[in-house]
Amino acid sequence: MNIGTIRANDRGALTGSIATLTVAMSFALRGVSSNHPNAPRYEICTLSPAGAAVQVGALWEQTSKTTGECFLQGRIDDPSMTRPLAISAFRQSDGSYNVAWLRPQRRSGFRVAASANDNPNYMDAA
Repeated sequence: MNIGTIRANDRGALTGSIATLTVAMSFALRGVSSNHPNAPRYEICTLSPAGAAVQVGALWEQTSKTTGECFLQGRIDDPSMTRPLAISAFRQSDGSYNVAWLRPQRRSGFRVAASANDNPNYMDAA
């Protein structure tokens, strides 16, 4: 599901916006300069209501295993949000990116450990 776009502004800086039922924001991408192999490619920054620049996420460069296409993937998170917003950004022919959201899926074969909440007889077994 597309929720926004990212494009280069007149100065070449990457800026974007997203809109969902609960989140509407404009942001800028700030390149990360790091030699660490796991460092993100970009930090996602926006302005607070007071006008201060705040980092609300990061994007990592990924490559599709099926098509070889490069794309950006990361998440936006802030204490004001109930949960992080996982996003991917796919490059378009005009150089812009479509920002997409997809509900994270549970990994197959993943089991949550049993707890007293899952089994009323949990404590009886001890």
